[in-house]
Order: sequence, then structure tokens, then C-alpha cells
Amino acid sequence: MTDRFAVGTGRCGSTLLTKMLDRHSDVIGLNEVFTGLDWGRRFVTEPVDGAEVADLLNTPNHVIDMVLGKGYDAEEVTYPFRDGDRYRRGDPMPWILTSTLGHLTDDPDALWDELRIELARRGEAPIGDHYRAFFGRLGDRGGKSAWVERSGSSVDYLTGLLGVFPDARVVHIHRDGREVAMSMRNHPFYRLAVQLTYGVMPPGVDPNDEDGIVVGWLEGDPPIELYGTYWSDQLANGEAALAGLPSDRLLTISFEEMCAAPGEHLERLAAFYGLASDPGFAERAAAMVRGVPPARFGDLSPEQQRALTVSCDPGNETLARLGVR
Repeated sequence: MTDRFAVGTGRCGSTLLTKMLDRHSDVIGLNEVFTGLDWGRRFVTEPVDGAEVADLLNTPNHVIDMVLGKGYDAEEVTYPFRDGDRYRRGDPMPWILTSTLGHLTDDPDALWDELRIELARRGEAPIGDHYRAFFGRLGDRGGKSAWVERSGSSVDYLTGLLGVFPDARVVHIHRDGREVAMSMRNHPFYRLAVQLTYGVMPPGVDPNDEDGIVVGWLEGDPPIELYGTYWSDQLANGEAALAGLPSDRLLTISFEEMCAAPGEHLERLAAFYGLASDPGFAERAAAMVRGVPPARFGDLSPEQQRALTVSCDPGNETLARLGVR
């Protein structure tokens, strides 16, 4: 089985890419499997049993649950939160239900109940084998034999990902860092993540008041250049892993170019991933794209534009070293 991943920084267009790949009759797109998992457990190198992986996927992400409980949302969250569903906004909820399974079924609770039992029955094996079995099982349900996983900001942890999936085929999608920063600024999870990463403490909030800190982050508006730094740092963290991939296992694609000519790039993607022939795939997927989104960099003041450009310079230098224009 071929391991297939789409990686990038946050707000780079990987969500759209996965939705388009989902239009292929043989592909199941898997969203956000790894982002919210325990960083110390998700890519362990020693063998583990299936029960450990089931527990890992079942563990709630406390911060995301707090954000959802405060009424904030994002397109990546697919759990329905309907009357009759097991969880309400703010409840401790298995991470795998937050974004992954709601995209694949109308009853994610029941699906996870079933798959959790199957995972727990597996004996000791490398953790990548457990993930593959889980992904394959999700594909089998829909008659799909190929999977592509993408998670937000995944280029940041690509080294760990490739440690578990050493033979993976990786599509790296990148986007103008200034537009990434503008998009992150309007995304509650990234407003929180950026301030958390760089230790920005909301003014007037008790450092021991976790709830108050989270609200301060969600409602705060840190300098726009902080998002540019975050973009640059994610690329720096993934540079060595990207540079170490041979050309037959790495395809780099620009979000802007993909939106400008989606059919052409989708054909390249299908060939790179080794997908089965599916007449009409590129046309079906390309129909989802409405051209390159309008640039928002010009909405900033001249001072903000200069500061954001400077903060994105290291990321652009990383892309240049990787051979990306």
C-alpha cells in the first residue's frame, strides 16, 4: 500500500486540495488525523499495540474543546453537534471525531465505536502499521483503495511523520506567506496557536486563569508580522525533511498556480500519487475551484505591509533553498 500525504503550513490550501482529491473514485481524503494528537505519542518509534493507538486517537484535545465550547468554529471541524449526537460543544471529545470521521459519515460516533474496537484488538506492531490498517479500513467502507492524509501545519512535523512513513509520497503545497498570514489572522484556531507558540499573554489577564487566557487569545489581535513569523518557522522546521525526499517521492505545488489551472495540476497529482485511471476526475475536481482568491495584503497599512514582508523573508528563503520560486 502506498502512503500518500499532502503537507503544508496552516492556511496554505491543503484543505481544498484534499476536497478535490476526494472527487477521485478511488481516493478517500483523510483530514486532520495527526494535528491534535499527543505530540509525544503520535510518532513513537518503538512498537505499540493497537489499544495504545486507539487510546491515542480517543484522547481529547483540551484546547480545541475549549475553543469550540466558546462558540468558535472552523471549516476543519466536521463533528455535527446535533441533537442526539454524543457530544456537545465544549465536551471532552475524542480527537478523531473532531475533524476526521465527520467528513466520512453521518454517524461518526457509531463509526468510531466500531473502529476503536477493531484497533484495540491489534497486537504489537510499528505505529505506522496501525495507522495504515485504520486508514485502509476507512477506505474499505467506501470502496476506496487509496488514501491521502492532510493535516493543517503538517510541514512543521514532517520529520516525525516520515519517521513513521519512510516511503511516503508527499505533495508539498505552498502559498504566498503574506496571504497565509492574512488568512490565519481571521481563523480562531490560528489566532490562538500563534499567540500560544510565541508566549503572547493577553493584557490584564491573570496568568493562572486558563479560561481567561484562551478567551484573550481568541479575541486578541497580535501584530500581523507574528503570523508571518509562524509561517516562516513552520517551513524552517520542515526544510530538512523536504530536502531529504527524492524527486520521485516529493511533488511541490503552488496554491496560486493550482487555483489558476486546477485541471492541469490535478492530472500531475494523480500521476505522482500513482492513482488508478478515473476518466473525468480532473474536470470534476477542477469545477470546485473559482480562481485564485483575491489578495488581502493590500488591506494592510504600509507599515504593516513592511513588517509582514520582513517576517516572511525567512520563509521565502527556505522555499528558495528548496528550489521553489
